[in-house]
This record gives sequence, C-alpha cells and structure tokens, in this order.
Amino acid sequence: MGVESRLQQLSLGMLFKSGEFRLRFSIVVILLALWALFVTGNPKTFLSSDIYSSFMSTIPFSAIMALGLTLVVICGEIDLSFPSIMGFSGWVFSIVLTTTRSTALAMISCLATGVVAGLLNGLLVVRVGIPSLVATVGTMFFWRGAAMVASGGLGKTLVFAKGTGLFRVLVGRIGGFLPAQMIWLIGFAILISLVLNRHKFGNHIYFTGDNPYSARVMGIPVGRVKALVFAQLGLLAAFAGVLSSLEVAYYWPTLGEGYLLPTMAAVFVGGTSVFGGTGTIFGTFIGALIIGCLEAGIVSMGLTGFWTQLIYGLVIVISLSVYSLWGRKG
Repeated sequence: MGVESRLQQLSLGMLFKSGEFRLRFSIVVILLALWALFVTGNPKTFLSSDIYSSFMSTIPFSAIMALGLTLVVICGEIDLSFPSIMGFSGWVFSIVLTTTRSTALAMISCLATGVVAGLLNGLLVVRVGIPSLVATVGTMFFWRGAAMVASGGLGKTLVFAKGTGLFRVLVGRIGGFLPAQMIWLIGFAILISLVLNRHKFGNHIYFTGDNPYSARVMGIPVGRVKALVFAQLGLLAAFAGVLSSLEVAYYWPTLGEGYLLPTMAAVFVGGTSVFGGTGTIFGTFIGALIIGCLEAGIVSMGLTGFWTQLIYGLVIVISLSVYSLWGRKG
C-alpha cells in the first residue's frame, strides 16, 4: 500500500511539473483558432448543425483507436497494425453475423479477435524481443492479407442489421441528431482517462514509458504492462471496425485503410511524447477533433483536396513546436 501511494504521488508530481495545464490550454487554443478560421472562411457551412452531425458520425472511428494508441505510445512503444486489426476483426464480425444472425456472438467474436491480435503484438515485443515498430509492420501486413484472403476481396452487406438493438445502441441517432458512436467515444475517453490518472495501472504505464529499468526495480511488471496496452488497442480497433461497418451497413475488405496517419497524428498533435512517459487522453481527444475536421474545413474554404496533407503536416509541426517550446519554459 505504501509503495502504490508513493507511486501515485510521484506520478502526479511528474504530471504537474511537465506542464500538463499548459499543454491542455495550448491544444484547446489550436482547436479554437482552426474553428475560427473555418467559420471565417465559410460561415454558412460551419455555422450549420449538419456538418457537426457529420463530424460526430465519422471522427469516433479513428478517435477511439487514437485513445488506445495513446497508452501504447506513453508506454514507450508504437503500433502500426491497428488499422489491419480493425479490418480483419470487421471481417470476423461480418461473417459471424451473416452466418448466425446473432449480434451478441458476432460482437464477442470480433472483440476477442482484436484482443488476440493485440496480445500477439505484445508477445512479439515482450517475449520475442522484436522492436515494436518492426513487429507491428509485420503484423500490419499479416492481418491485412488475412482479411483479403478470408473475404476473397469481396464485401458483405449488413443492411439486415439495421433493425437490431445492437445497431441502435452503437450507431443509432439519439434524438434524431446525435450519433451514438460519439457517446461511445466520450465514454471511452472518460474511462481510459480515469484508468490512466486514478488507477495504479495508469501509474505503471507512465513509469514504464519514462524508464522501464527503474520501473522494474520498483516492482512494476513491465512486460505485462506492455502486453496489456497492446491488447487494449486491439480491442478498441475491433470495436471501431464494428462501428464503421454498421454505420454504412456494409463490410469492405479495405476497412481500416487510411486510418493510420490521421490516428497517429491525433495522438502526437494531442501532446503525447514519441519518447514515452508523457501524454494525456484529453490531448488526444482534442487532437482527434482537430485532425477530423481539417479536411472538411480545407475544402469548405475553397481549397482543393491536394492541400489536405500539406496543412496536416503544418498543423502537426506547429503543434509539436509549441509544446516543445512551452515545455522548455517549464
């Protein structure tokens, strides 16, 4: 009990000293500045409720995975395979659902697949000793190939699922406007934030990412912590695959493609350090909102889609530069 109490005190002290308040303030300022720019550029679009309903229906897919990726990065590791896990888990969901018509069995099978895929990454890193960057490049190709081979490159309709309770709970419209997936995103953000900041496992993640050797000396099971953070990312990737498939009522074998860079950008724009040991769920949540609205904002201002990646890069570099400069002042 004394050791855990001391760990919590040290963790809280580290967070305050690292300028967490300044980080949160700066990321909110960046979001508000972008919003003001978009409103000025096209007030008709950005003062309408329709575009925000659209944002809330699409941003949660990558944002939920960004929350899980944040824990992996804080732990001092990286995972590039989560979009492929999303795709293969989505196939498992679609095939079980179309075969059995059981939404509960399909959901359990999908989430179990995500956890197993995530644990495989953890075992490759912890037990085999392969660097996480290399290990997850391999599993990224493996799970994407598995999805293509298993599906034969063909999609599956899920229109029949629209009348189910699962559909309404996961992607239904609350009050005819608010997408349910946005509520799930907020719920996951609160839950993961509580674990990271109020539970001893969160302290273990921070200490493991900051200095794994010292963490071992303090009795923290570093290998288990790393395996679990990979597993939870696999779980969230699978859940995001279900949401995405149900939203369009169709499973595409390419599900997950295009999510890698925006999801990673949300994590790093949110202030999570690539070196590990530092990061917040709040920052990632706001970062996901920034990245999620950029493309629509760029196009609504009259610029072509070719500007999207250029401005993505500018936002990421400027955000990280601001955090770095503010950190030095602290």
